[in-house]
Amino acid sequence: MKTKAIVYWVTTAFLVFALLSGGAAELARRRENVEGLAHLGYPLYFVTIIGLWKALGAIALLVPRFPRLKERAYAGIFFNMTGAAASHAVSGDAAWHVIVTLVFPALAVVSRALRPQSRTLGVLFSARTPDAASGRGTPAGSQNS
Repeated sequence: MKTKAIVYWVTTAFLVFALLSGGAAELARRRENVEGLAHLGYPLYFVTIIGLWKALGAIALLVPRFPRLKERAYAGIFFNMTGAAASHAVSGDAAWHVIVTLVFPALAVVSRALRPQSRTLGVLFSARTPDAASGRGTPAGSQNS
């Protein structure tokens, strides 16, 4: 296995584990999760909503195919966790709370960036090859006339 693939699966495994375990704890309405969201100023029903979306996002990252769904899951994870970090910061929580919370969107960014081609929507920008005559790049596979 190549290094890129190993790093992808390790970061994705950590991210999925955190999302599934956190989502399950929120869906089970564990006391710590309920008190944590209440401390941040959120209503009780947010525990269920956030827990459900975390669990569904984790599942979306694991299942094969469905690249558009994976894009949405990565975005949702990023928004949820950066929002959680901001909530911790403005509620006066310790800096370590904010930093630890920011680990998860960082994992999501790394996981997304290192995805295998089979898990992406496709190439956004075509590779450029240097044009020997002009020194400018041309799209790979195009014909110079």
